[in-house]
Amino acid sequence: VQLQAFWGGLVPAGGSLRLSCAASGLTFSTYIMGWFRQAPGKEREFVAAISWSGGRTAYTDSVKGRFTISRDNAKNMVYLQMNSLNVEDTAVYYCAANSSAIIGTTTGLYDYWGQGTQVTVSS
Repeated sequence: VQLQAFWGGLVPAGGSLRLSCAASGLTFSTYIMGWFRQAPGKEREFVAAISWSGGRTAYTDSVKGRFTISRDNAKNMVYLQMNSLNVEDTAVYYCAANSSAIIGTTTGLYDYWGQGTQVTVSS
């Protein structure tokens, strides 16, 4: 199984980025997909998750209304559209795959992880 996150980068506060994650080696449509992030000196935290079909999503409170998670099961891709970015969003962002039926917010529920992509928001 391989998950590869990309399209992070440097963006000014108030700007937008769209992260992508390509999955291979798994039956993608049977996995709940999630995005997590980890800032320097902090624990990895949940950002967003999406159900198998994309019909259900979950977000951490700090990104609600700004971030949107989506997926394309035909392409084995999951996305995170991030708008109105602020400096507190600076972190390494990871995509992860979860084989349970729970749209979980804890790292322990996720079976596979990508390598992460850096997002830096400048003030």
